[in-house]
Amino acid sequence: MYAWIWRKLPFGVPGKLVGSLLLATTAVALLWYVVFPWAGPHLPFTGEDVQVTQQDDGPGVPGGDVVPGEDPSDAPPGDEHDLPYDTDRNNTPPPDEDE
Repeated sequence: MYAWIWRKLPFGVPGKLVGSLLLATTAVALLWYVVFPWAGPHLPFTGEDVQVTQQDDGPGVPGGDVVPGEDPSDAPPGDEHDLPYDTDRNNTPPPDEDE
């Protein structure tokens, strides 16, 4: 396909280089401004599911992973590092070096 396009572009090598650059730019612009905005709402996730938010407490004070509408100080103690899955399963111990 690319060889066919290269053969069909006019004006020798300089024209082929400019033409292929123009075709590539057109394809990227078409995807960026037409296809991706159209396909975005049809994907299985929405913008709020993939955005990372950070609370800004002022200059020099780093924020944390804060979910909007949720106060991290209300979490029960010990809940801050609980994982919703088992970390011991499929975790084989390393082989002994003596064997």
